[in-house]
Amino acid sequence: MQQTQRTILTYGLISGVIIILGILATILLKPSGHQHGGVWLGYLIMLIGLSTILLAVKQHRDKVLGGVIKFWPAFLIGLGVAVVATIAYAAIWEVYLALTHYRFMDEYTASILAQKRAAGLSGEAYAKLVAEMDQMKRNYANPLYRVPMTMAEIFPVGLLVALVSAALMRNAKFLPARG
Repeated sequence: MQQTQRTILTYGLISGVIIILGILATILLKPSGHQHGGVWLGYLIMLIGLSTILLAVKQHRDKVLGGVIKFWPAFLIGLGVAVVATIAYAAIWEVYLALTHYRFMDEYTASILAQKRAAGLSGEAYAKLVAEMDQMKRNYANPLYRVPMTMAEIFPVGLLVALVSAALMRNAKFLPARG
């Protein structure tokens, strides 16, 4: 059991760090005029980081269980990695926000408003969007809103990767153990 917990913690932390570094890179290295990376890029980064779930299940199957694992134990390991990655992602995001004086949402909403204004949105429709963005900023300022929202970004992806990994790794012929 201790080996399982170590595997979950190790791969979960690695996953969380990979994801947050990728997301922060898209924010910090953004092209001028763009405040945030695309949604698809963000989810691609999450998928890459959460691929550690497959690696964790494979390592456990091969090194601890002799090359054979059933679906539910594989899924629980994957789920554990996803939970640790989710917590790590949210915690590191909170640290980033604190270090940047919580400017992210102000910059994000300003970027959205500028893009919509440049696209020709004006009048009542623009005023409505401004009100929505102001409400979003107020909501995001509350950690009881922000932290679960941050976790909700990543956890469903981790859950999906855990399901797929468990389905694949239960077949001993899929990425078989060496030696």
